[in-house]
Amino acid sequence: MFAAYAARIDADDPLSALELGELPEPEARPGWSVVTVKAATLNHHDLWSLRGVGLPAERLPMILGCDAAGVDEHGNEVVIHSVIGQSGHGVGPGEPRSILTERYQGTFAQKVAVPTWNLLPKPAGLSFEQAACLPTAWLTAYRMLFTNAGVKPGDTVLVQGAGGGVSTALVVLAKAAGLRVWVTGRDEAKRARAVELGADAAFESGARLPERVDAVMETVGAATWSHSVKSLRPGGTIVISGATSGPSPKAAELNRIFFLELKVVGSTMGTKEELAGLLALCGNSGVRPVIDSVQPLTEARDAFARLAKGDVFGKIVLTP
Repeated sequence: MFAAYAARIDADDPLSALELGELPEPEARPGWSVVTVKAATLNHHDLWSLRGVGLPAERLPMILGCDAAGVDEHGNEVVIHSVIGQSGHGVGPGEPRSILTERYQGTFAQKVAVPTWNLLPKPAGLSFEQAACLPTAWLTAYRMLFTNAGVKPGDTVLVQGAGGGVSTALVVLAKAAGLRVWVTGRDEAKRARAVELGADAAFESGARLPERVDAVMETVGAATWSHSVKSLRPGGTIVISGATSGPSPKAAELNRIFFLELKVVGSTMGTKEELAGLLALCGNSGVRPVIDSVQPLTEARDAFARLAKGDVFGKIVLTP
């Protein structure tokens, strides 16, 4: 079957480690399902995998891709929850977890094998392309806002970095939940599009805000960390789920954090139950994922290059 996979590890030039070509189809095994992939989406995690983060060389070749929607062997339209326990059968109590492409082959292929426990029904109102956007970036945003941020309707949330898959999801979900949403970004066009999505205001990166906010959604990392801390009201919360600009800010802002009793909460992906909640929210409302483009899997190299350059707004969808 045709697949996009990591053939080697290259921390300095990750795109050189990406290969497109034929690999064996997954084999059925007890407790697992083989899903025919109809749509899959690209995440920064895929670029990190090519750099060797979470993916040692001994597991290569590794098909990339965490997200997918497709059809199982019984003809059911399904969405894949990509968080898998080390046993490969769901995530048991206290069991270490991983996601597809770390220990198990991913979704950038015509077929993928996952534990049957990890399949959820695709809402009828969502296309395969829309549903494939949800299990990583949108689930991450859902957990950040509704599990970890401690916000309520009417509160003000700052989303750092307009345009990415998680940040666009945060804007749409926060607005749907009755929050006032501010965004920052370096690109004027992306700031304008964030306002079109529902953001109440958009500011240049690092700009002084009209007032302090109740919570900051942080995925950028080092480049925006100080601004995130300084933008919070006393007792406010930063929820951090990524650090695309690097993990080591110039200043940790520890004095401000303890003096103003700020909360810093780490957030990673989400549970199967949270994904079910997200699917229900989208299926029962007008909330829909933001799609940058839909490209055939044969053009995966171009899609990876665009993501690496930050030349995206929303999710890039790949169709086998």
